[in-house]
Amino acid sequence: MARAAIVTGGTRGIGEAISLALRDMGMTVAANYAGNDDKAAAFTARTGIKAYKWDVGDHQACLDGVARVEAELGPVDVVVNNAGITRDGTLMKMSYDQWDEVIRVNLGGCFNMAKAVFAGMKSRGFGRIVNIGSINGQAGQYGQVNYASAKSGIHGFTKALAQEGARFGITVNAIAPGYIDTDMVAAVPGEVLEKIVAKIPAGRLGQAQEIARGVAFLCADDAGFVTGSTLSINGGQHMY
Repeated sequence: MARAAIVTGGTRGIGEAISLALRDMGMTVAANYAGNDDKAAAFTARTGIKAYKWDVGDHQACLDGVARVEAELGPVDVVVNNAGITRDGTLMKMSYDQWDEVIRVNLGGCFNMAKAVFAGMKSRGFGRIVNIGSINGQAGQYGQVNYASAKSGIHGFTKALAQEGARFGITVNAIAPGYIDTDMVAAVPGEVLEKIVAKIPAGRLGQAQEIARGVAFLCADDAGFVTGSTLSINGGQHMY
């Protein structure tokens, strides 16, 4: 029986590439999303991967969403916590709501999803959890105290949970992407983007598929001795 996997934020950008990579490995993939129903429906029509809507920052919604996926697709052995949002601004201009929402979704979502699947993974003696961090969680970024804090927290969360899961066959790892050619990066003003690319030794933005390849490796059955690690995929921009 094919392993069932959930990819949060799995219908667009990096998440879509991850969903496709896991599908191509033979997994049955559920792509979670929170927003645009039309785009999610188009994703399913294009890929054949079923999309499920819930807010990963809502604890009960995650418990209910995972239960629904398991009822329809079988026990969830793989979770990729990719969902994330930005609410940028300097500290002086940032509202508490902008801070709280990013922490709730980006970091809280990792806790909520892990909590929903961990007991089942433990009982079956197998699990793969991959959390998508960020170069900005490693190096910091002006105007992103909320985002950088959440992503940095993900790296600490990964290392701590890896210690809890290791003896049960559950690996927990993180990937820290650099600047990837997605809609989020495309929204950056051209002159700013040029300065960003100039700081990347590889001389270009990354591709979503390059992140997905790293995720696929960490989710494989034969990657069981890799846990508590952060894989940086950033073109050499930050060596951590």
